[in-house]
Amino acid sequence: MDGHGTAADLEAWIDVHGGALLRFAYLLTADRDRAADAVQDALVAAYPRWERIVAAGDPGAYLRRSVVNAHTSRWRRSLRREQPVADVAGLAGRHVDDPADRIATEDALWLLCRALPGRQRAAVVLRYYEGRSDPEIAATLDYSVSTVRSQIHRALATLRTRLADDEEEVSSP
Repeated sequence: MDGHGTAADLEAWIDVHGGALLRFAYLLTADRDRAADAVQDALVAAYPRWERIVAAGDPGAYLRRSVVNAHTSRWRRSLRREQPVADVAGLAGRHVDDPADRIATEDALWLLCRALPGRQRAAVVLRYYEGRSDPEIAATLDYSVSTVRSQIHRALATLRTRLADDEEEVSSP
């Protein structure tokens, strides 16, 4: 490798953007170890072709897509579905004054997100955590823009239903 795609360039990119890539992977996988594995898989695969990745532009988008692919591959290989159960009763409509309450609310919402199907979770993470636009999400996930919108719409509908169900459980005698 020479020029814009050296091993040193990859290391420099990791120094600057590696933390954000790991946070993205964590939000996608909801597990620190799985997130680290997905990032490692993506970086190992990117290393031999780093020069071409940089030349193509936006290596961050390429690596985020690689993380999504690595996570999906590991999930498919495991052949097991995890359905986490979260106690989020009373979160809907709750007024949050204390920063600790805000953090607890965000944690509970991310627990609900963990139960979403992978495609929906990836789209939600890219939209609401990374602040990406629909076209950016579509490019990252290799979906059409309309698929991105429908995945986010379905995810939000699922989250609303689960929050309403949790609120109902609290108000039931």
